[in-house]
Amino acid sequence: MTNETIATVRTMKAAVYYGAHDVRVERVPIPTPKSGEALVRVLRCGVCGTDASEWSAGPIMFAVDKQHRVSGHQGPMIPGHEFIGEIVTAPPESGLATGDLVASGAGVSCGHCPRCLEGRTNICENYYTLGLNTNGGLAEYVASPTQVLVRIPAGIPLDRAGLAQPLAVGLHAARQARVKDGDRVVIIGAGVIGSLILMGLLHLHSDLDVTVVDFAGPKLPRAMEIGATRTIEPSDALASEVRNAIGARGADVTIEASGAPGQLTMAIALTRSGGTVLAVGLPKRPPEVDVHDLIVREITMMSTNAHVCAADMPEALALLGDRLPAELVFDSVVSLDDVAATLERLASGSLDGKVLIDPSL
Repeated sequence: MTNETIATVRTMKAAVYYGAHDVRVERVPIPTPKSGEALVRVLRCGVCGTDASEWSAGPIMFAVDKQHRVSGHQGPMIPGHEFIGEIVTAPPESGLATGDLVASGAGVSCGHCPRCLEGRTNICENYYTLGLNTNGGLAEYVASPTQVLVRIPAGIPLDRAGLAQPLAVGLHAARQARVKDGDRVVIIGAGVIGSLILMGLLHLHSDLDVTVVDFAGPKLPRAMEIGATRTIEPSDALASEVRNAIGARGADVTIEASGAPGQLTMAIALTRSGGTVLAVGLPKRPPEVDVHDLIVREITMMSTNAHVCAADMPEALALLGDRLPAELVFDSVVSLDDVAATLERLASGSLDGKVLIDPSL
């Protein structure tokens, strides 16, 4: 739509979250950008495990029926934090122009708290995320702070560019793991985020032994195609199977990327004394963790959250324009009308790849 058409139509199609198993496709007002914001026409928007958890058991993170401390959002909310789009209007000082294609990092930081001054904008004291804490990109249009918008380099297909935000999350997690060349790494969970962490690790390091653990199905051959050393299916003897494969000491670094019950304790069991466990997957319920084993073997427990937009989003887009096999995690493009069915597939574990929503369909 042109600006004149937007002014005339005034409403847009959007997926609106009301609660668990309640996402409705409705006509809502086209947002009016505030100071420092651009109006973006959404071209693709992904859904992820966080969205699926909110669908099946939320609201957990979603700011629904409660005041968010930064964004001021209240009531039903438009999800969608993995979106790309075309600039409709943008403030002149942003350097963005009508027609520019952009990818959103979605996480908005204040820029002046102690964590922001350290460059750790993803844990800003005033952090909020479009699509989690205020209206996001599962709509025809979204108003976004320009600080989280990154130009998409020419020549990157929209479906690849739509993977920029989750790839940025994978790159950030790969850095947080503090892996060194020569390490033995175990990744629990070969879903989209586990696969993107694997890509990030192999991009950052040239000499790794990487074991990927997940149930039988297409995710395991995908992990091998990406570059895993081996895959192992879960069993009661998983710990001994992993140690037989990589050595009796265990993994130097274990990355828990599934969020499934019991897997943080399993990650500890797979890790050598003095090694590191990185928690990535968000569990639906508070997990039980074998703290005794963690302490007596001096295992370092770390975590990772989202990404640092200024560092990770440009690198993710550069990699998507290069030889990174990101298409391996791509499933399909569907319409907004298919959002509920897609979230149900994701929550039930029957979706192995990334589905992107095209609001124009």
